[in-house]
Amino acid sequence: MSDNNSNDSLKDYGQMVLENNKENCRIKLVSIIGEIEGHDNMQASAKTTKYEHILPQLVSAADDKDIDGILMIINTVGGDVSAGLAIAEMVAGIKKPTVALVIGDSHSIGVPLAASADYSFIVPSGTMIIHPVRLSGTVIGAPQTYDYFKLIEERIVGFIAAHTRTSRESIIAMMLQKGILTKDLGTILVGKQAVDRGLIDEVGSIDRALSHLKKMICKK
Repeated sequence: MSDNNSNDSLKDYGQMVLENNKENCRIKLVSIIGEIEGHDNMQASAKTTKYEHILPQLVSAADDKDIDGILMIINTVGGDVSAGLAIAEMVAGIKKPTVALVIGDSHSIGVPLAASADYSFIVPSGTMIIHPVRLSGTVIGAPQTYDYFKLIEERIVGFIAAHTRTSRESIIAMMLQKGILTKDLGTILVGKQAVDRGLIDEVGSIDRALSHLKKMICKK
């Protein structure tokens, strides 16, 4: 990869390849920041992660013989459920070693994204929020709407339970917790609390995340 291509990728998509290290590992850096944008465009002033940008980057990394592993940096307030789950499923399906690092927030659909990697870290001040699904726009007050909400929540709960040490029952309980989030249901976890609940593997920052990923690569 040329420097120009690498610089363009970093500028346009927040992605780059880390390759100047003593272990001679080539690591694809993928950043998930701001709000996860789905089929509808967010306002121009909003910081977003566009799934149509991330998915091709992940496919390219998965297929590139010169890429040894993927490091995903997460600082997101959540966003589009369908787009977020699509990215999470893509990461979970990659056979190369993957590590996620929550450096700020990993809220809402950001929880499955952090869970999708083979191993995950969160900085001591990082936060994760689990809450019931919310839909924007016009909502029809009918039993079918409630059923649709439950279906979406089941997809999220099922994915998190399958990729973490947290049970379905615990995830649902955290979703419906009262009194923690002002005027809302849900649970906020800070740093080690996310590890204690089984959502994240370890507390640590970039040094630990890179070191662990390189060890995973060397074990292949």
